[in-house]
Amino acid sequence: MRSVISIILLFAFSSAFAQEQAPKLDTGDTAWMIVATAFVMLMTLPGLAISYGGMAKRKDTLNTIAMSFVSYCLVSILWIIYGYSLTFGQDVAGLIGSPSKVFLNGVDVKSLQGTIPEFIFAMFQLTFGAITVALISGSFVERMKFSAWLLFVFLWFSLVYVPVAHWVWGNGFWAKLGALDFAGGTVVHINAGIAGLVGALVLGRRKEKTLIPNNLPMVVIGAGLLWFGWFGFNAGSAVASNELAAIAFLNTNTATAIAALSWMFAEWLHAKKPTVLGLASGAIAGLVAITPAAGFVNVLGAIVIGFLSGIASYFMVAVVKHKFGYDDALDVFGIHGIAGMLGAILTGIFADPSVNPAGKGLIYGNSAQVLIQLLAVGITIIYDAVMTFLILVVIKGLVGLRVSPEEEIVGLDKSQHGESSYNLG
Repeated sequence: MRSVISIILLFAFSSAFAQEQAPKLDTGDTAWMIVATAFVMLMTLPGLAISYGGMAKRKDTLNTIAMSFVSYCLVSILWIIYGYSLTFGQDVAGLIGSPSKVFLNGVDVKSLQGTIPEFIFAMFQLTFGAITVALISGSFVERMKFSAWLLFVFLWFSLVYVPVAHWVWGNGFWAKLGALDFAGGTVVHINAGIAGLVGALVLGRRKEKTLIPNNLPMVVIGAGLLWFGWFGFNAGSAVASNELAAIAFLNTNTATAIAALSWMFAEWLHAKKPTVLGLASGAIAGLVAITPAAGFVNVLGAIVIGFLSGIASYFMVAVVKHKFGYDDALDVFGIHGIAGMLGAILTGIFADPSVNPAGKGLIYGNSAQVLIQLLAVGITIIYDAVMTFLILVVIKGLVGLRVSPEEEIVGLDKSQHGESSYNLG
């Protein structure tokens, strides 16, 4: 009898423990993640769109904005059809997710991802894919056919973004290796930067390759919206309204502010003038660099990362780019690629286990983390560069990549869309 009672009590205890451990919806986390998702969407539309549009020539403003706009639209559909499943579905050999959730199959209003509805988690991750593809357009502006861009978005998102995102966030080999990327330094920024560089080399130089923003206030407003939206990007990657989101929020602002200043002073010393475009560019460099580290480092780490990213990105844009002569029109590689690499590697140095037990860097006794970060960054660069090149070769064979010289001189607003950005009197 005693043994029977013991079994009953054990069963009751086990059932109660299982219920306690079962995922449970948290309305506070859910509310925060809805807001964070809207923040990240704002980064693409209108943040990136008007920032890039303001930097392009007046005759190419609308086309530049349209590239970001259509990227968001296309990725929104592709993500639902197969992107979410292949990124976050059950891992297959460390390389890709299973197709079990195509068209969000099996996801309903009661499905949870941690403490939030899975629908919200899927939507949050969608916005990351959209801005990654849109970022690349900055390297291609003023010379790429709109039809070629549509094909590029489809192919690059499917063959580059989705696999790399799975490697890092979908329990792929990156995650199993122990590499750290809190909010997308590699998935988003190194990916976009390398694709932008390869595309700029394949497309070749523009006929008029100067960068004189047609509307600098638009650029600054766009950069401000990106800064604002980035709080959702980084703090939202905690996927909860908690202390990790709080430190990611603070680190994001700190690194961004000091990067804007370090770029400004570097430019002031080198070019003798502190430009407003430089301030905005430095802020973006800081946002990029702190992205992989936001939920792993303390505030001192954020300061160092921000300071170095502003200087490194300025040097790449103002010196190296001009020395080698490649036409990365809006400096996607110089800012996103370089700051993304720097941030990913420095995460391996400054990751503080008292901030996040999941990360322990070099200065806290784990020298191997730097090597892991370097390996993961290197693999991503090689895969991205090779795949981007092949994708561009295929598109060139199908529809061609560049507009004609005459269309480029007229401007892509007229030649690709039959419209004009500024219809003044």
